[in-house]
Amino acid sequence: MSKTDRIEGHPTFEAHSRLFRDILLGFVRVHVLHCASRGPVYGVALNEELAVHGYNLSPGTLYPLLHGLEDIGFLERTPEVVGGKVRKYYSLTDRGHQALEDLRYKIRELVSDVLDGETVPAGSG
Repeated sequence: MSKTDRIEGHPTFEAHSRLFRDILLGFVRVHVLHCASRGPVYGVALNEELAVHGYNLSPGTLYPLLHGLEDIGFLERTPEVVGGKVRKYYSLTDRGHQALEDLRYKIRELVSDVLDGETVPAGSG
């Protein structure tokens, strides 16, 4: 279906694309929280970690996402001077830990439903 195709009663290609992007950004947010749960993270290293999992984000996507998680109280930013430059480290807050635990429960439930109870082999994905 091309971007210009419009079928009455069905979402357009653009709507599918926006939905897919929104869902992927949700996955990225969860992944960021997970990474921060293991210790403080900073943008460049975090972006490299996300790229390993197929998320290739521009700084214009990653940093607003980090700031948004900070704004809602899930991450806390701490600037540190590294090599003469200020690096901003992001740590998971108590609220972020609780959100991640809640999300883990919902993810398990969703994956089980979507995969009809199938289990995902360790190391896949």
